[in-house]
Amino acid sequence: ANISGDVPGAPAASADIPSAPDAVNTAVDDAPATAQMGGIGERIEITTDVLKVSIGTQGGTILQVQLPEYPVALAEPDVPFTLLEQEGNQWFLAQSGLVSDDSAAPNHIEMYRAEQQSYALSGDELRVPLVWQQGNVKVTKWFIFKRGDYTIEVQHQVENLGGEDVHMAQYTQFQRTPQAGGGGNGFTNPKAYSYFGAAVYDPEEKFIKLPFDEFRDEPYDRLIQGGWLAMVQHYFVAAWIPPLEESLQYTTQEVTSNGPQRYRLRALSPAVQVPANNSHTFKDRLYVGPKIQDNLEGVAPGLRFTVDYGIMTIIAKPLFYALEVIHDIVRNWGVAIIVLTLLIKLAFFKLTEAQYRSMARMRKLQPRIEALKERYGDDRQKMSQAMMEMYRKEKVNPLGGCLPILIQIPVFISLYWVLLESVELRQAPFMLWIQDLSSKDPYFVLPVLNGLAMIATQRMTPTPGMDPVQRRVMQSMPVIFSVLFAFFPAGLVLYWATNAISSLAQQWYITRRIEREG
Repeated sequence: ANISGDVPGAPAASADIPSAPDAVNTAVDDAPATAQMGGIGERIEITTDVLKVSIGTQGGTILQVQLPEYPVALAEPDVPFTLLEQEGNQWFLAQSGLVSDDSAAPNHIEMYRAEQQSYALSGDELRVPLVWQQGNVKVTKWFIFKRGDYTIEVQHQVENLGGEDVHMAQYTQFQRTPQAGGGGNGFTNPKAYSYFGAAVYDPEEKFIKLPFDEFRDEPYDRLIQGGWLAMVQHYFVAAWIPPLEESLQYTTQEVTSNGPQRYRLRALSPAVQVPANNSHTFKDRLYVGPKIQDNLEGVAPGLRFTVDYGIMTIIAKPLFYALEVIHDIVRNWGVAIIVLTLLIKLAFFKLTEAQYRSMARMRKLQPRIEALKERYGDDRQKMSQAMMEMYRKEKVNPLGGCLPILIQIPVFISLYWVLLESVELRQAPFMLWIQDLSSKDPYFVLPVLNGLAMIATQRMTPTPGMDPVQRRVMQSMPVIFSVLFAFFPAGLVLYWATNAISSLAQQWYITRRIEREG
């Protein structure tokens, strides 16, 4: 590729630029960090109704994207969440450029000329041009924004003004440092469990996660048609989406030289012949925004998979759609969580009834179990034989309550992931003191309610044969869970508290009914 840098202040050459498509597997080094970070050139500021974007004239690199409709916190409504950024040694950039093996080409460290330094969307569409020309090759790089859209269309319009054909290929890439907006740490931090890393989509293999820690030892290198590449994090995603009919080479690389450690995810298109006195336009789209599930599939096939429910997807997806339908009716995500939890409890009522019937029978046998303990003392073998004989005569299965619980566990774990992953619940108000379901309960009311419900449930649940140590451990669980839930997002704790209280009420009702029957 011709990568000479005649622009004052730009590096003379950089192996960070991909080779032309006939040599895509050639190993490359990295450009100076200042060039990679857009440290040279002017900044063009663009404002739309849903995006605030900063573009550098060096390479037309997208240096920063802010989302005004998603403030960093409710207490800071005027401070938008920043998805792409360049801040010191912590940065996350979206880059694109052209390479050629027989002509000069504007890669992501070449300088463009800008008509003006700021733009604002006033109609339904805004077109921002950057112009580069060297010799007989002129390239206009267009950034096209539309109202209400988190997708930016990026076009490289190549004009061959000379008398000979030239060959051009386009590449798009993300470069990200591991420190920028990391996945979070700690048991009580939802970000610690939400996937944070790179991904590509292959129509044959579907959604493929590419964790950063695999970039060095297992770099990805594959030709894919109809795919896309993305950087995924909790609630938000940035994705380069090429035309679906094109086959591109997707590669990853860990870069440790000339600046901070960073991870690069790239897609390189095939070369296109641009005849003399003719033109060709390369087109790509860049999605930078929230993982709104109703919108993602319309942006690109498979982009919905960036909302990652893991192995619970087959159950979690229907649960989310059910939660969304309920929200459309009640217009409150907190109420929708309560209603969905109660509907799930209702769906499992018969199974739960069998569980509590077994518990109620065990409760009625509790005095006789205590008598067996006094009779056999420390002879646990004889005591176990006597208890099993009693269970057989009374037709009680001590494990009868386990199967209903096992069947319900996948459903409730799936609901947990729905509440964890859905950006729709981010900063969503519930009522009174809870104005953000994605943040902790400020007064710890829900964790306390959940703990009290667990204590009451324990007192209604028979524990035959449990030794004192086990009993003390079980009795401490409500306190442990209350402390943990004090730092969980309120939406998750609302689900657990609703489930605990409804389970307590259901157990009390079924137990009383069985006792009356007896």
